[in-house]
Amino acid sequence: MVFLGKINRTTLYWGSLIFALIIFLSLNIVSTSIFKNFRIDLTERKLFTLSAGTKNILSTLNEKIVFRVYFSKILGDLNPSHTAYFNRVKKLLERYEALSGGNVKLELFNPEPFSDTEDRAVSFGMQGVPLGNTGDLGYFGLVGLNTVDDMETIPYMSLERESFLEYDLTKIIHKLSVIKRPSIGLISSLPVNGQIASGMQSGGMQRWAVMDQIHDLFNVQTLELDASEIPKDVGTLLIIHPKNLSESLLYAIDQFILKSGSALVFVDSNAEIAMALNRGIPAAGISDFDRILNAWGVKLIKGKVLGDLEAARRVNVNIKGKVAVADYVVWLSLGARNLDGKDVTLAEIDHINVASSGILEPLSDSTTKFSPLIRTGLQAMRIDTEKIRNQPDVLGLYRDFKAENTLLTVAARITGTPSSAYTSAPGANTSAEQHKMIADKSINVVVVADTDMLHDQFWMQQRKLFDQSFSIPHAHNGAFVINILENLSGGAALIGLRGRGETRRPFQLVEEIRQKAERKYLAKEQELEKQLAGVQAKLNNLLEQKDVGSEATVTQEDRDAVNSFRRQMIAIRKELRSVQLALRQDIDKLDGLLKFFNIAAIPFLLAFAALMWAILRRVRRNRLATQGLV
Repeated sequence: MVFLGKINRTTLYWGSLIFALIIFLSLNIVSTSIFKNFRIDLTERKLFTLSAGTKNILSTLNEKIVFRVYFSKILGDLNPSHTAYFNRVKKLLERYEALSGGNVKLELFNPEPFSDTEDRAVSFGMQGVPLGNTGDLGYFGLVGLNTVDDMETIPYMSLERESFLEYDLTKIIHKLSVIKRPSIGLISSLPVNGQIASGMQSGGMQRWAVMDQIHDLFNVQTLELDASEIPKDVGTLLIIHPKNLSESLLYAIDQFILKSGSALVFVDSNAEIAMALNRGIPAAGISDFDRILNAWGVKLIKGKVLGDLEAARRVNVNIKGKVAVADYVVWLSLGARNLDGKDVTLAEIDHINVASSGILEPLSDSTTKFSPLIRTGLQAMRIDTEKIRNQPDVLGLYRDFKAENTLLTVAARITGTPSSAYTSAPGANTSAEQHKMIADKSINVVVVADTDMLHDQFWMQQRKLFDQSFSIPHAHNGAFVINILENLSGGAALIGLRGRGETRRPFQLVEEIRQKAERKYLAKEQELEKQLAGVQAKLNNLLEQKDVGSEATVTQEDRDAVNSFRRQMIAIRKELRSVQLALRQDIDKLDGLLKFFNIAAIPFLLAFAALMWAILRRVRRNRLATQGLV
């Protein structure tokens, strides 16, 4: 009986194991077929979840779009990272196929050397990559086609733009499916389109990257600064650093907005790019749009820029010939806590970079509503523009920073029914009947108090590979502009669509400890350097008065004074070094604590849990043994 019991128990054990394995394999097969399109994205920013803009475009797509992906298998064999990227492209486009109801179709090709497929790939503009010394080329590109033979291509799919794959693919679908693009009227005193604006002292310039994105999605009409009317087919105005605008154009803008128009306006109290293009002239950096802004119930604070200790960006500074890293309190990286997440245009934006931004405030007697879109934290203050011009003292601004415990506004949405900035038309071409005094209905205007945020250097990097230029954003400035323009133009196709690039995600506690230590260190360092300079000056003064080379002129008192000064200098330098050493002590302590929790704490807890489980199991077995049950 004992032998048969052992056989039965062993058979039951192996039978259960085989049965469990069969169930496991069956569940995998069934779940693969049933839940093929089901995904769970556990990342904090939903990096692998399709954006709202993509889902919206695919669900309303009425055009047949064919994606032809050319990928050389030999390229993947030589570089497995290309194979992994190709598989991601393939899976993503298969997802597009499923969501589009068949309007998106995926075709895959392997362009082997000297094949007809390679010839077709080249005819579509695919960029080949040399493979070894044989002269053969490998391809990894994509072309999108619609039913009327319009074509959009990505000649080479660089791994550096993998984070922006969804953005690139969805933008292609949008461009191929939209018959008529919304018209944007561009008014700018800055050369955003690559042109040289009036009075600027610069040579030829390339078009800014943000304008490349706008041109891809909108029909852009550029208005001269002395224009007298807005084209009738323009639905939204994009106004960038308005300066030296003619009175006729200002009036046209005023009337355009009152007649149910919309606008995205970038103004500045310290436009760094504008001043750089005008040989540093301070007046070039100040927007001249107060009359219109005030009519909308908005005020741009003159002579002030905003600083924020929490959002300050780390920059390289030259200190006595040495390069150091410090927080520049007027160059800011504003994250989700600074953005109005309730506004649809900001719902998917992670962070926006601004540079010496101005400050917006609502006028108390206005009839409009002032709704902040981007604001600083409470660790903010108003800083005089004179302190940041020419060669700003980055460390001094950081050291002397005094938070005002108030929120300062960078961008705001203006709604309501304002009155005209003009009591009558300035020219003779407009009759009193045509002049509008009050808006027909609520206006929709977004005002941003920074123009530098549009320039490439503050939010993206340009890369070049095989004669192909592409951009790698490190902030969502471009997505912010596109979202706003989409919203103001009455569409929402691309709202919620953004690049899923890496963002700056600091440990807030570590940042606070570092800033506190650095500011304390800078204050103490400045005090010690003043003492050192004073002692050095006294020593130099003594040595100049006495001819140290002549024994006849050097008394014992002089020698004692020199030695005393030198001892003071050594003591001060020693104290300065100790202050510099103490700078990182708090950070190192916290760093050690974090390393303990990340490396040792979890294994320790698991080992402790295993030990407790073993002890409890042993106690239970002993209890059963004493009861004669084992």
